[in-house]
Amino acid sequence: MKRLALALPLILAALPAKAQVREFSCVGVERLQDDAATVTFARNADRVGSDARGVLEPLAELARGDRERNICVLGFASANEGGAQTGARLAARRARAVGLELSRMGIERDRIRAEARTRGFTRSGVDRRAGALIVLLPSP
Repeated sequence: MKRLALALPLILAALPAKAQVREFSCVGVERLQDDAATVTFARNADRVGSDARGVLEPLAELARGDRERNICVLGFASANEGGAQTGARLAARRARAVGLELSRMGIERDRIRAEARTRGFTRSGVDRRAGALIVLLPSP
């Protein structure tokens, strides 16, 4: 009985979490123009600058007002910021940094999806500037 009491916490910890995960997709959000903003980054940088807060605050305020709306953060790296792998990693770090900044502004992390976008994600091969596109999705 004593062994079972000691093992019970370990057994419970191994079970899958019962957290509510919001299901939403960021596929195609680049085409949405309403409730969107762009944060720019210096070349090869992945830290959110102080000027980004002014860009993010209006979207964060809208998101705080309607908890059903989720946010897609798409990170981009320009062609002159390394090869395909380096650019993809940099784009992912930028998206993550903006997502973390939004969470600091009071948006729940499960409402934010941060993704890297590279030229391989688009059919047109359009090269994006160094930065992140933030899109507040419409209400479901």
